[in-house]
Amino acid sequence: MEAMSVGTIVSTFGLLAGVVFGATANKTNFCTMGGVSDMVLMGDKGRFRSWMLAIAVAIIGTQTLHVLGYIDIYKSIYLTSNFGWLGAIVGGLMFGYGMTLAGGCAGKNLIRVGGGNLKSLIVVLVMGVFAYMTLRGLIGMGRVQMEAAANVDLTGVGLQSQGMVDIIAKLVGVQPDSIRVAITAIFAGALLIYCFKDRKFRGEPLNISAGVIIGLLTPIGWYITGVMGYDDFEPTQLASFTFVAPSGDSLQYLMTFSGATINFGIATVGGVILGSFLAAIASKSFHIEGFSTTPDMIGHLFGAAMMGTGGVLALGCTIGQGITGMSTLAVGSLIALSSIIMGAVISLKRMEEGSFSGAFRAIFAAG
Repeated sequence: MEAMSVGTIVSTFGLLAGVVFGATANKTNFCTMGGVSDMVLMGDKGRFRSWMLAIAVAIIGTQTLHVLGYIDIYKSIYLTSNFGWLGAIVGGLMFGYGMTLAGGCAGKNLIRVGGGNLKSLIVVLVMGVFAYMTLRGLIGMGRVQMEAAANVDLTGVGLQSQGMVDIIAKLVGVQPDSIRVAITAIFAGALLIYCFKDRKFRGEPLNISAGVIIGLLTPIGWYITGVMGYDDFEPTQLASFTFVAPSGDSLQYLMTFSGATINFGIATVGGVILGSFLAAIASKSFHIEGFSTTPDMIGHLFGAAMMGTGGVLALGCTIGQGITGMSTLAVGSLIALSSIIMGAVISLKRMEEGSFSGAFRAIFAAG
């Protein structure tokens, strides 16, 4: 181990963590878009509660690592003082809408690639291209201009970050560290109560195990990059699971392998596909599936493009912002998560009602 470079160590353990993620999600059918779809269309909240359980576990694990001094969550992209509220809203809505067109979020499509789904392979490729275009390519200039016009520098109001802990501490006039454990207990506790108050969910071991394992992988990711990736001269960027931007980076890595460097995100993308593949082979569920109709393909392409662009604008997906970002208790992550869910609900209701006007009438009637 000592002979290995820090980058190799981080990538190796990132790959292994990705394998666990992919195998778990394949085995348990963990799917964030499926959770929203089940809840909206069938009234079944099992998979949605599994997602919320993952968020609760991730919050507890991440905040514990921070309090014990293993990682500094203020070094993550989610707790900067540069509050990108517009990107979180617009990007979140785009991602949520797009993932219903594409048949699943970024993570679910990676899992399906491992299971032999060629539709998801196309989705991942297109999503990765649009993600990279939004990060550094054709769409990048528009993203930068939007951020420059709308982002708010919170240091102007005396805040070091957009963390809920920091904001609440500022309002009550105390130091963030003095209330961190209490705020963590309130947020995580509320989610745990929501999940386990339901008798049906308590009798769903697959959903419970999925939520616990996927949730634990977030602090594990922080530990890999923040502790195992620590280096005095070239420290690894503190990060954990997210799949949109890393999918774009993965495509670039595959095309420029000799001049590129693997990182945690690229390794986890490969790990998720590998883990899902191994689980599919073990359960004999691996099978090749393609597009059935031209409209089906067009819908997936549009959905992939929206996920790639929206995921970068929002700084993450249903995993990246919905679990990893939320584990830091960032306000931007909460806004992005809410926008993703709303975007998915609008898309699902539009499909059900046949039009946007019908979708909004159905949403307001339900509310």
